[in-house]
Amino acid sequence: MAGTTRRTVLTGAAATAAAAIPATAYGRHRAPTIVLVAGANGGPGGDAELTMRGHRVLGVELPGHAAADGQFRLSYQAPQDLAALATERSPMAGITLDDYVRSTVAVVRRVARNGPVLLWGGSMGGATLSRVGNEVPYLIDRIVYSSAFCCIDLPSCGAYLTTPEAADSLLMSLAPAGIGDPAVIGASRTNWRTADPEVIALLKEALQADASDAEFLAMLNTMQPDESVQVPLDEARGHAATWGRIPRTYIRHTRDRCLPPALQDRMIAEADRLTPHNTFDVHSIATTHAPDAAGWAATVDLIDSLARRL
Repeated sequence: MAGTTRRTVLTGAAATAAAAIPATAYGRHRAPTIVLVAGANGGPGGDAELTMRGHRVLGVELPGHAAADGQFRLSYQAPQDLAALATERSPMAGITLDDYVRSTVAVVRRVARNGPVLLWGGSMGGATLSRVGNEVPYLIDRIVYSSAFCCIDLPSCGAYLTTPEAADSLLMSLAPAGIGDPAVIGASRTNWRTADPEVIALLKEALQADASDAEFLAMLNTMQPDESVQVPLDEARGHAATWGRIPRTYIRHTRDRCLPPALQDRMIAEADRLTPHNTFDVHSIATTHAPDAAGWAATVDLIDSLARRL
C-alpha cells in the first residue's frame, strides 16, 4: 500500500515521562470535552443534544475541509457545471493522514487543559483516532469508534476493504456519484447533489437505507464533495505501547452496508488481541453507516453516558 507516514511513538523514557505528568496539570478535575473527528467527506460539527446535556462538544476542522478552503465551488451549485466540476483542482490535493493527525493533536492539546478528553469518530475518521492515540495517549481519557476503521494487523483503511470481511461492502456502489479524474483534481470528488434517481437510490442503500427520503437528502447536503486520495492508503495502525493504553469503546452499526459488521468485528478482535489487558467496550446499535434519527439518538445516549464517567 502507498504512503509511509511520519509518526511519533512514545516509548521507553518518553512514555514514562508522559505518564508521570500529574492529571491536574491538564485540568483533569474539570468537565470533559468531546472531540469529534468526521469520516470521509465530513465537515466539522458538534451535536446540539449533547450540548444541551451539559457537554462541551467540538468538531475538528480537518485540513481541506474548512469553510474557507473552497470545497463548495460555483460549479457545484445549481445548475451544475459538470465539465468544470470534473477538472477544477481540489483544496484536498496533497493532504495526507499526517495532516489530519497534526490538526487533531493540536485540538486535543488545547482542550485537554480544560479537563478530560473523549475522542470520538466514525468511518475513515477512525484512522485519525488511532494515529492521534499514538501521538498523545496521555491526553485522551477515552477513544470511541463509531463503525470506524481501527487498523491493527493491516496498515490502512484501504487494506481492510480488500479482506473477506469486506466482501459485502457497498462502498464501491458509491462510484457512480464520482466525477472527474482524481489525478487531475488531486482528490476524489463525489457529486452528492446529483439528481439522478438511480444514483440516489444506490447512495441511500449504501449509506442510510433506514432513513426517510427527506432525512437522507438532508444528510447528503452535509457532505463535502472532495476527499483525500491518500488518507485511505496511509499507515493508520494503533500501537500497543501508546494507543493501546487508552480506554476504548467500539459502537457497532449492525445494519452498516459500507463497513459490514463482520469487518467491524475483525478490527475489534485484532485490537483486543494486541492489548488483552485493555479490550474494547463494545456496544451495538441497529443502524446504518450514516445513522438514521433513531440510531443517532442511541449513539448520543451512549456518548453522554461515557462522558459522564470521565
